[in-house]
Amino acid sequence: MNRKIMRALISVTDKGGVADFAKSLADMGVTIISTGGTMKAIADAGVPVTKVSEVTGFPEMLDGRVKTLHPRIHGGILARRDDSTHRAQLAEHHIAPIDLVCVNLYAFEATVAKEGCTFEDAIENIDIGGPCLIRAAAKNCADVTVVTDPADYATVLAEMQENGGGTSLATRKKLAAKAFRLTNRYDGAIADYLEKQV
Repeated sequence: MNRKIMRALISVTDKGGVADFAKSLADMGVTIISTGGTMKAIADAGVPVTKVSEVTGFPEMLDGRVKTLHPRIHGGILARRDDSTHRAQLAEHHIAPIDLVCVNLYAFEATVAKEGCTFEDAIENIDIGGPCLIRAAAKNCADVTVVTDPADYATVLAEMQENGGGTSLATRKKLAAKAFRLTNRYDGAIADYLEKQV
């Protein structure tokens, strides 16, 4: 079943192509939500963008460790669109659905590969919010499109153009599998690093 994309959350470390992706989404009527440097890149390209903090009602906290970990974000991603109870709870708490999550992760492996990388540097490059967003969107692939690789921007946009602004379930499942492979590898790299520190 096709799911139309009306709201997208974009927060990426690899900003290659992200402004053009956001512009194309906005041109199709998609509302963009973003954080920090990604939001600046999108805004600098002249694309209307809403700060995550305006959605959550909370500022980014703890040196950026807490930005998107909030019910107004995760509720919007995880709610089942075909469940009337879920829809009622969203309405009760003034939460709007989020239909596309575009996230890639802090470059942990590149950081720890650098000469002189300290334990503190490594720890600060463990992404928390990113994997949470990716896993939430991938879990709810029945309704939500998750994009973790800039190489998939064109495919998603082309499918949206062909399908009235939506993506197919087959595409969402494929992207969800790719997302879970990413978080699996990412956690493995962190575990490998930490085991070597003992």
